[in-house]
Amino acid sequence: QEVGRSCLVLKYKGKTIMFDCGVHPAYSGLVALPYFDSIDPSEIDLLLITHFHIDHSAALPYFLFKTNFKGKVYMTHSTKAIYRLMLADFARVGKAATEEQIFDENDLQKSMEMIEVLDYHQEVETCGVRFWSYAAGHVLGAAMFMVDIAGVRFLYTGDYNREEDRHLKGAELPMIPPDIICIESTYGVQTHLPLYEREKLYTEVIADTLQKGGRVLCPVFALGRTQELLLLLEEYWSQHPELHRFPVFYASPLAKRCMSVYQTYINQMNNKIKNKVSQGNPFDFKFIQNLSGISDFEDTGPCVVFASPGMLQSGFSRQLFDRWCQNSKNALVIPGYCPEGTLAKHVLTEPKEVQLLSGQVVPLKMSVHYISFSAHADYTQTSEFLSTLNPAKVVLVHGEASEMGRMKSALQRRFENEGKSIEIFNPKNCQTVSMEFKVDKHVRAVGHLAEKIGTNNGKVSGLLVQKGFKHTLLDTEDLQTYTQLSTNTVLQKQIIPIQISFVALQEQVSSIFSKVKLYEKKGKGVISIDPGVELHHEDENMVVMQWKSDPIADTIADSIVAVLLQLQMKPGLTRTSNGVPYRAMSTQANHAAVKDEAAGEKAFEDSQVTLIDEVLESIFGKVDIDSKQKAWIVNIGDVKATIDMQTHAVECRDQRVRAQIKTAIKRIVQALYPIDCGC
Repeated sequence: QEVGRSCLVLKYKGKTIMFDCGVHPAYSGLVALPYFDSIDPSEIDLLLITHFHIDHSAALPYFLFKTNFKGKVYMTHSTKAIYRLMLADFARVGKAATEEQIFDENDLQKSMEMIEVLDYHQEVETCGVRFWSYAAGHVLGAAMFMVDIAGVRFLYTGDYNREEDRHLKGAELPMIPPDIICIESTYGVQTHLPLYEREKLYTEVIADTLQKGGRVLCPVFALGRTQELLLLLEEYWSQHPELHRFPVFYASPLAKRCMSVYQTYINQMNNKIKNKVSQGNPFDFKFIQNLSGISDFEDTGPCVVFASPGMLQSGFSRQLFDRWCQNSKNALVIPGYCPEGTLAKHVLTEPKEVQLLSGQVVPLKMSVHYISFSAHADYTQTSEFLSTLNPAKVVLVHGEASEMGRMKSALQRRFENEGKSIEIFNPKNCQTVSMEFKVDKHVRAVGHLAEKIGTNNGKVSGLLVQKGFKHTLLDTEDLQTYTQLSTNTVLQKQIIPIQISFVALQEQVSSIFSKVKLYEKKGKGVISIDPGVELHHEDENMVVMQWKSDPIADTIADSIVAVLLQLQMKPGLTRTSNGVPYRAMSTQANHAAVKDEAAGEKAFEDSQVTLIDEVLESIFGKVDIDSKQKAWIVNIGDVKATIDMQTHAVECRDQRVRAQIKTAIKRIVQALYPIDCGC
């Protein structure tokens, strides 16, 4: 709810974008900056500048070099060219007026190196965000930015004007409708007079003042609406020979360079200007003279002076105002919007006295006229623009609180009458507006995969590639055609020392994995574990494991390494004569007669025997221990079963009971000795 220091931050899907970075023309130093302390500049991914006016761009050098901003900056080609001139003049005037400079010439020059440019309608994708721009019609190079994040489109108009004037086209109407529009509300519900009426009133005020012997001061910015007014007066003077004796001055140290920029970018102007190019340079004026400063100005009689800055805060325009304000013959003609807190806004309230730069208070006798040529949309333009695009949400910015409130009410009434459901927000400074959008995710099938759609009951499978918020489904053969990716196979090899025989290793692996094969390759044994992990027997103490890397094969390889490390690093595991630990004997214990007479150690400690007793009793009832045979005796009704403590072999006439006990023993052993690294 303020006109000045435009700066908006948008956050969505982890992306943060800043629009504009201006200063308030009524203030100087740090207090003129946006409220940067309410954001974290390091989170900003992208900064988009709509146009070169200082209330939209003059804080950029400060933000780039005196905060921790690390993102990218974009603006149009012509905006970048004029930005350099405008801010150089702003820094020069600011240096003369205050010691609280927010940037210097060096900062400005370095900022030029960081700014990237784009053309109207050029689509740019960076940081996972797509955006493009439309002509805004406000000043040369002014842009409206459309940002697309994950399918939600956000249009930021900045300052815009739908009406074509003497040199610029009106703002474009986007062909792609946005979901959210953030739009200026500068003039609230006001409606501009028709352009021809404003031009007639403007030229008549100037002509009448000159005829009465007075001087006319038109406070303007060096670029922007100034060129429109210069074209108007050049045409008016050419049609009125009686005014040729009155000089018209364009007072700006940037005058010549500004005109050269406008001549360079004539292709961005309307057909009126383009048609005049064939007859000569439309900005090479016959009746308007350039002034570099007040020292070159001979104040000898009636004249018209266009002087900057436009808000009369300092500079040449303020010096002339102080000199002429006490003469009733003179006139001050303000052609643009004046923010609160500026001298230009103050004199429009018709005060009887004003304070000069020297501090002296003097009577204000010169006539003051406000004839708006400000290229901001009025209510009629804005309401029609929104009604046509019909967004779901509208956020009003760049307006005084009262004007913004009236505009919100008027828009709500209009949309209600039109049967449209559009939610409108008018946030205060630093206020957050939260919105929810549910957007369907779309996956685009391309290449060979797209040809298969419609067959196989509509089911297709392929690689899902995500870039930013776009999802593409394609065949591996099309990967390089539609993306910058390529397919590769990683063949991994790992040398593993072993202390058991290769046959015993196969037994151990077979007890864990179901699809295990043993074969020879070039005279050496190979254990193959599906899907594609191989153990090559290099010598008695070493195997080489190799596999083509993928999630499943990697997991199997990790498991095999863990088993082998356990065999070598867990000395508490007793081994049989063939080197296989008792845990692996579950595969050999399928035969009741299998025993290892050479095992010289107990398979379990006493505490473990007690634990197994308790587990078996919890499952099968009372369990006896035959200390001579080193076995557990289980009685289930009339059925007796014997379990060897060393081999875990189960002897029982009832095959069903035997299978149940074997399963229980296997699970107990696995619980006591899980697969690990032996650490």
